[in-house]
Order: sequence, then structure tokens, then C-alpha cells
Amino acid sequence: GRAYAKAQIQAGNSLPTSGTVLVSVKTADREPICEAIRELASHGFDVIATSGTADSLRVIGVEAETVAKVGHGHPDTVERIEAGHVDLVINTVDSDITSIRDSASIRRSALLRGVPYFTTAAGARAAVGAIRALQEETIGVKALQEIHR
Repeated sequence: GRAYAKAQIQAGNSLPTSGTVLVSVKTADREPICEAIRELASHGFDVIATSGTADSLRVIGVEAETVAKVGHGHPDTVERIEAGHVDLVINTVDSDITSIRDSASIRRSALLRGVPYFTTAAGARAAVGAIRALQEETIGVKALQEIHR
């Protein structure tokens, strides 16, 4: 977690240690990502999710506010990001054209607002580990010479 946090910081992608996470993931990714989201929620994050993802989160005891998919009501996922109500986005996509288009809109909005986003289950789990490290530990820097004295 610490190494990934440092890498993200160096890449200019600072991770939030609190706030709201928007989660919209394909069915195949729900199990591994829902466990990661449970951890974020237990560390104080608010969770908003599209309907299927929100249902999966509730099954494992995570409170999640349901938000409309892109173009399926107001406010939808993109509108929530653009309004500044989202601090982290986790979004994986199926291969159908509608999902791909919606995901592109979510990523574009996150990018324009400077909101970190992750598009794979592995990336989401790594981000959660990094956030946990940022919340619980000091992310210090040591010279190589200090380590190998």
C-alpha cells in the first residue's frame, strides 16, 4: 500500500483519505471490488454506486446510496462528479457499446475535475491499500544509504 501510494503521488495522482467514492462495476468485478469498498467505508468513506453495484454492496453490509447511470435520471454519475460530490471513482466496464460510452463519460468527467479513478479490479484494490496506508501510516522517504547501513 505504501509503495503504491508513493507511486500515485509521484505520478500526480494524489489519493483522497476521506470523502465519497463512486462505484460502478461490471458484474464479474463486484466480488473483489465490493470487499475493497467495504474497507473504504469502514475507514470513513461515503459510498455512492449504480443500482447493481449498490445492491451487491448492501448484501455484504455496506451502506451505499444509489445513483443513476449516465443518462438514466438526475443526478447521474457524471453530474455527481461534475458537481464536486465525488472524491474517488472506481469504474469497470463490460464490452457492450453503451457501457463503454458511459464509462468514457465518467472517466472524462473525473479527469477534468482532477478526481482519481481506477478502471480495473486490481487497480481498485491497490488504490484501497494505498489509501489505507495514507490514513494509518506516515508515508516517509528514506535514502537508500539509510536502509542499507
